[in-house]
Amino acid sequence: MTVRLSHLPSLLGARGVLAFLGAFAVALLLAMQPAHAGEVYKKKNWDYAVDGYDVVAFHTQNSAVKGVSAHTTEYLGENWSFSSAENLEAFKADPDKYRPAYGGHCAWAMARGKKAPGNPKFFDVIDGVLYLNVSKGIQKKWRRDIPGFIEQADARWPAIRAKL
Repeated sequence: MTVRLSHLPSLLGARGVLAFLGAFAVALLLAMQPAHAGEVYKKKNWDYAVDGYDVVAFHTQNSAVKGVSAHTTEYLGENWSFSSAENLEAFKADPDKYRPAYGGHCAWAMARGKKAPGNPKFFDVIDGVLYLNVSKGIQKKWRRDIPGFIEQADARWPAIRAKL
């Protein structure tokens, strides 16, 4: 059955249309909300997000480089560390460009609808997005079908993110 928006008033009545439009507006606003504090995975013994690794270096050097305490910032309720002032400034200019997908949780686990810790030593940058995996063995599985796992993880992330 196809329903056109022009038929909504006759199908729902005036109150029904207002309720529908209100619910639609709320859903749209929620979908546009920025990431919230608490969504960044961080082990309790980590002082910094991504265990203090420089998330910009993953993109620019294709390498896991530890940050230094002289170059830090706060974002999404967590401290982030960088190996240089230039990388810190790049992150400040566009943090969402550099932070890991799925809040830093393991991308392969996310594709399975589960949360697992992301390990910055097992990473891939795909189409400008940083993905972390929990271990070398899981990264091997992840690399067998990266596009398929990204599609699955992208579909599952909103529900998992909402529970954080």
